Amino acid sequence: MILNDINFETYHKNYPDKDGYFGKYGGSYLPPELVAPMHEINDAYMTICKSSKFVNELRRIRKEFQGRPTPITHLERLSTKIGGAQIYVKREDLNHTGAHKLNHCMGEGLLAKYMGKKKLIAETGAGQHGVALATAAAFFGLECDIYMGTVDIKKQAPNVARMKILGARVIEVTHGLQTLKEAVDAAFDAYCLEYKDSIYCIGSVLGPHPFPSMVRDFQSVIGVEARAQFLEMTGELPDAVVACVGGGSNAMGIFSGFLNDPVELFGVEPLGRGTKLGDHAASLMYGTEGVMHGFNSIMLKDENGDPAPVYSIASGLDYPSSGPEHSFLMEKGRVKYDAICDEESIDAFFELSRMEGIIPAIESSHALAYGIKLAKTMNKGSILVNLSGRGDKDLAHVIECYGFRDGEK
Repeated sequence: MILNDINFETYHKNYPDKDGYFGKYGGSYLPPELVAPMHEINDAYMTICKSSKFVNELRRIRKEFQGRPTPITHLERLSTKIGGAQIYVKREDLNHTGAHKLNHCMGEGLLAKYMGKKKLIAETGAGQHGVALATAAAFFGLECDIYMGTVDIKKQAPNVARMKILGARVIEVTHGLQTLKEAVDAAFDAYCLEYKDSIYCIGSVLGPHPFPSMVRDFQSVIGVEARAQFLEMTGELPDAVVACVGGGSNAMGIFSGFLNDPVELFGVEPLGRGTKLGDHAASLMYGTEGVMHGFNSIMLKDENGDPAPVYSIASGLDYPSSGPEHSFLMEKGRVKYDAICDEESIDAFFELSRMEGIIPAIESSHALAYGIKLAKTMNKGSILVNLSGRGDKDLAHVIECYGFRDGEK
C-alpha cells in the first residue's frame, strides 16, 4: 500500500529514521547526562534484536510464561444486538498479568539482563505497566521501582497491591495533578540519578529514541498474531481495526500488523467529561506540536505552552501527549483518530460484561465503545477491537462511581 508517498511495504525499515524521527515527530530531547545512557540502550537493543538467541528466548517466554498467542473472540451476542458489522476482539486481557503491557516489559527486562543492569525503573497510570514490569523484574531477578501518582494509587488499589506482592517498590508521586504525567516526571528524575545500574522502561510508544520504536516492536506481536488469526477464522481481513490511544502502545501493536493492508485503522482517545481543556486527554484531536518527556509529538498545552492538565476516567489514558508514530500516521492519513467520553466507555464496559461475560479495562472500553458506534454505521463487514486489558483493576472505582447500572449500589 502506498499512501501520501509512504510505501507501507517497507514502512518498518524506514521509520523511524536513524535519529528516531517519524517525519518531524519523535527524536531525542534529553538533558546532557542522559544522552550517553540512551545511546547505550539503543546500541544494545539494535544488537540483540538481530540476535537469534534473544529472539528465540523472547518467543519461549511469550509461549511458556505469558500464554501467547492470545485468542480472538467473536462477540456474537453483542453483534446481533447492535446490528450492522460483526465485532471481534483480540484478547490481550488473557495475556499474563491481564493486559498487553507484559509484551514489552519482558523484552525490556531481557534487554536489562543483557546490559548487566540491576534495577528496572518505570512509571504507571492504570497500574498495568507497573504490574507487568514488576512481574518481569521478579522473573529476571531484578530490583524494581514504580512511580505512581496519588490519584492513580487510590483508583487502582488492586494493582498497587499486586506490584508490592511481586516485590516492587511503589513510590507515590504527590506533586501536580498526581497522575501519569507527574509519575513520568518522577521516574525520569530517578533515572537521571541511577542510570549506571538501572534501565528506564517506558510504558508506551513514547519518550526519547529508541523507546517509541522499541516498544512498538515488542508490541507488534499483537498485530502479527491478530492478522493470521483473523484470516484463519474468517478467510478474510477485517474491514476495520480499532484500539484505544493514550500513549498508544496497544494501538501501535495491533496497527503494525495491518498497515500495508486495505483495512481502516481507528485510534480512540479519551474525551473524558467534554471538550474543555482539562476535561479530557484527547491530545491528537485537540493538541498542537510540542516537546515533552524527551520527544516531539502532538500535545495538549496550557496558556503558557506547557503540558496542560488532563483528565480521563481511564488512568492509563490520561496523558497530555501521544506517541510520535501516532502523530505521524495521523498526519499521513493512514490512521483515523476520534474520541469517546467517560459515559460511552462505561456503557460499553457493562455491555461487554453482561452480553459476553468479559469484563474489560476502562481503557479498552473506549475502543469497544467506538467499535459499537462504528458497527451501527455499517450494513455488513467486520470490526476487530483490541481488548487491551481486563477490568479487575477498575471494579471498585466503577462501582463507587456508577454502581451496578441496575439501581443497586
